[in-house]
Amino acid sequence: MESLSCGSAPCCQVVSTEFKSIKNSLSSNQSRVSYIRNSGIYEKGQQRGIRSQSVFEGSKRFNFKVNSGRYGDYVINEDEARDIVGINEPASKVLIPGLPDESNGESGAVISSCFKGWKPKLNVHYEKAGCENVDSPNVLFLPGFGVGSFHYEKQLTDLGRDYRVWALDFLGQGMSLPFEDPAPLSKEEGVTSNGNVSSWGFGDETEPWASELVYSVDLWQDQVRYFIEEVIGEPVYLVGNSLGGYVALYFAACYPHLVKGVTLLNATPFWALLPNPVKSPGLAKLFPWAGTFPLPSSIKKLTLLLWEKISDPKSIADVLNQVYADHSINVDNVFSRIIETTRHPAAASSFASIMFAPQGELSFSETLSRCRENKVPICLMYGKEDPWVTPLFGLQVKRKVPEAPYYQISPAGHCPHDEVPECVTMDEIGPENEFISWRHLPPYKLIL
Repeated sequence: MESLSCGSAPCCQVVSTEFKSIKNSLSSNQSRVSYIRNSGIYEKGQQRGIRSQSVFEGSKRFNFKVNSGRYGDYVINEDEARDIVGINEPASKVLIPGLPDESNGESGAVISSCFKGWKPKLNVHYEKAGCENVDSPNVLFLPGFGVGSFHYEKQLTDLGRDYRVWALDFLGQGMSLPFEDPAPLSKEEGVTSNGNVSSWGFGDETEPWASELVYSVDLWQDQVRYFIEEVIGEPVYLVGNSLGGYVALYFAACYPHLVKGVTLLNATPFWALLPNPVKSPGLAKLFPWAGTFPLPSSIKKLTLLLWEKISDPKSIADVLNQVYADHSINVDNVFSRIIETTRHPAAASSFASIMFAPQGELSFSETLSRCRENKVPICLMYGKEDPWVTPLFGLQVKRKVPEAPYYQISPAGHCPHDEVPECVTMDEIGPENEFISWRHLPPYKLIL
């Protein structure tokens, strides 16, 4: 797969797969990957597999495939090597190989699906790969809103060959939903007029174990802490997409001793609308309900109306079509897993709790400041065509953390790790864990 990078300085790299003119020659004997930078062409590594990719050129969109073989000369217009808006660093371009291709006999790591009991009636679901790599660093992936660990299976199969890799489902999402009803309906209420059993969490009395349950950033932060301490057992490199990026940064700001570095993939710069009761106690009193069980009557009605729409398969397909820039990507598994989650009886009430949960005690800007103070390394990767978290947000973070590498990937939308998984795979870490890079992208040094 081809990819371009802007910013040749080690602390600021932006990746884009857009280019105007490329000529190549292929040979079946050998494969090489060239890193194209301002100072010339550098060859590195092996290309693995075949990857179909869409590229934008002006208003045209076309598909091409990169096959294993020798790459010849590449011609890329120099005006592509432009400065990033607001960042005075030169541009460079990088060619990215594909992931392991099983059709060619290459195999990825085996993924295991597991559960870990935590709080009463709550099991944390996670996936893992490469646990036999006992002396290798740990990488923990945190998912975006509405998805789960399944969204990182490409990274698990690739990275799991060399590292210990983990991916979580946040409580209230994916397969980390409760296995008992937090607020059961009465027998009379539990059956609707058409004979279907109603959703969990819509009763008027909360079960004792769920009396303080609210699916908030603070709960997820606590969940990540528990998982790292009790399951992984040592500090990790955190990678988070969208909501997962927000939680990763929030966690790193609060527990820097458990984090070796953070990579943000189109991280949302804000989460939740209601004020935090610790940070703004007076303002929080104006909102008597903040995501706990049972749900107020008005919220039940609103949730049922919204849930009927957003859980509809057509609506889910429309959202995926919107956030994926490259429509040639196969999202069947992502689609089916999201549908599976929406059919869990606790899904609708969990959604209501998430939507009305209070904000965290720290803002996104405050978490960035704390991470800088504690010298937590940060890497930024943003899909250029994201309609929600545009690269502008990533550049704003870059200005606040100027030492952070910044990669802009195109064509890629809100989920660059799924659209361009070649870019979101770790390449090398030094013997003292002092270096980390993303496979086939220029490395950056971690400040430990």
